[in-house]
Amino acid sequence: MTTTGRIGRIALGDVIGRTARTCGDEIALVDDDVRISYRALDEESNRFARFLLAQGLQPGERVAMVCVNSYRFVIAMFGIHKAGLVWVPINTMLAPADIAYVAEHAEAKLALIDTPLYANEALRTALKAVVPRIVVVPAEFDAACAAQPPGEVDVEINERDLALIMYTSGTTGRPKGVMHTHLSVFTAVLSNLADMPMRRGEATPLLLPMFHCATHAIMLTSMLVGARGIVFRGFDPVRMMTAFEHEHVTFAFLLPAMWSAILDHPDRAKFDLSSLRLGLYAMAPISEPVRRRLIAEICPNFQLSSGQTEMYPATVVFRPDEQLRRFGNYWGTSTPVNETAIMDDDGNLLDRGQVGEIVHRGPNVMEGYFKDPEATAAARRFGWHHTGDLGMFDQDGQLLFVDRKKDLIKSGGENVASVKVEAVLLAHAAVASAGVVGVPHERWGEAVVGFVALKPGTETTEDELIAHCRERLGGFETPKAVRILDRLPMTATGKVQKHELRAAHSDIFAGSAVS
Repeated sequence: MTTTGRIGRIALGDVIGRTARTCGDEIALVDDDVRISYRALDEESNRFARFLLAQGLQPGERVAMVCVNSYRFVIAMFGIHKAGLVWVPINTMLAPADIAYVAEHAEAKLALIDTPLYANEALRTALKAVVPRIVVVPAEFDAACAAQPPGEVDVEINERDLALIMYTSGTTGRPKGVMHTHLSVFTAVLSNLADMPMRRGEATPLLLPMFHCATHAIMLTSMLVGARGIVFRGFDPVRMMTAFEHEHVTFAFLLPAMWSAILDHPDRAKFDLSSLRLGLYAMAPISEPVRRRLIAEICPNFQLSSGQTEMYPATVVFRPDEQLRRFGNYWGTSTPVNETAIMDDDGNLLDRGQVGEIVHRGPNVMEGYFKDPEATAAARRFGWHHTGDLGMFDQDGQLLFVDRKKDLIKSGGENVASVKVEAVLLAHAAVASAGVVGVPHERWGEAVVGFVALKPGTETTEDELIAHCRERLGGFETPKAVRILDRLPMTATGKVQKHELRAAHSDIFAGSAVS
């Protein structure tokens, strides 16, 4: 085997190989009763890379994955990277037609799919129609790996070659394929170590879907230093606390509702959670009372990290030393590789205290949207990446998120930040999740409407929730209506799908008296 082109390269597949050479006997992944070492993970991913190349796939061609979290997911992902191919993870929660759309749009030459998903006739038929070769996991995948030798493959990879195309959730239309290079992702991973320090032999749960950029970034960050990932396929507070105790978890990324579930669990005192030294949260803020309790009762160090698929996470971090100093929807300050600013619609950078669009630039930026030059150009106007988020810097330079531009509600000539109203609803003792949208209204143009799901065993009324909001918000911000639902539509990463709420309840005021 030759080693040309390797002396200074950056390639994501090399992450696992280098870690295997320095701490091969350390456990890389724990997946139920499977404990796989870094050496074994490296060898198995080499086997899969060899299988892919034996299929005649050429560097730069795409390989799709329709798989849930597992150790095989990680083997396959690294195998794709090592073969110089482009990894295309697909959200398993999408409808069959949408999964097929992503695979076809990415021009995938091969797709991996879990057996339970392949059993879905509609998905199986749709995928077969657009992908030439399908490998079913685990049976066909295991056989494919077993037939290949474990030695390292020799593929020339450039740092600016595409490493992945990750499709956005597509909440306003068809998903867009975000292209990232080996360099952009690796730069983000190195930057993460400054704010999410992990060490060899430590442990972190891998809970959110691995097809999402957040879990992917955390997984790569932990594997770069030889930490141990605990694979989850769903959240259960008891199983999570058990992992904290038995695996001595030191760093954990959970959604705010998950942290609250652990905090309020009646059996929490039975578990030793003392190994945790950093708790990370994202996707939503944590209210002041809950944040104070988490810091006092679970771990002294909590932080919020934010990012986008387009600017590989993290981009900004609200650090532990700020958690009890500022309350509200704070996002903090930039990570080491990322530059953040506030911009108006004409491309002017705004001063502290002024609201505008949050924009970024740095080496963790995407190459663009796959086969969509117009959207790419729009996203990088004026030389910055445009997030579609509204925010401002306070007088101390801390970034405060205001709202998504498309979610800002214009009611009676006033701008209402949906996230502000959601924070008030979430502060009610009975509310588990909340989404606030603007719906058509004859008098107000848009009326503020809240949707909530309640915590198990709690009760409240819609009138009581409106009164709760009225005490804490301005009159124009107070919802004109609140609806209690069994559950809110959510993305795979726990974000409320507001477009579904708008579509399902757009006629809520139709035929009603103007008020």
